[in-house]
Amino acid sequence: MALLDLDLISKGLPQAWTSTVIGRVGESNIKVLRMDEMSSAAEVHDCTEGLLVISGRLMLSVGGQAVTVEEGQIFLAEAGVSHAVLPGSSGTLVIIDI
Repeated sequence: MALLDLDLISKGLPQAWTSTVIGRVGESNIKVLRMDEMSSAAEVHDCTEGLLVISGRLMLSVGGQAVTVEEGQIFLAEAGVSHAVLPGSSGTLVIIDI
């Protein structure tokens, strides 16, 4: 077992929006990254992603709708559904590949 400080790990990453795997549960990766106000192009994944905001806020566009995910909230980006990060997202994000 290990105790991990997710904010500290994200702040130590060399680049924003580049995740690092901090663990696995079964076949699922658990990743952490730092958000930095920049937007990103739409993505579609083969698996559902749990997007858990540890600090700050994540702003998404999902199916043409704006979605804001606040600290302590998780958004499930369903497999096969396009989603993009909108400008203004910042803080620490944990991604769980489901």
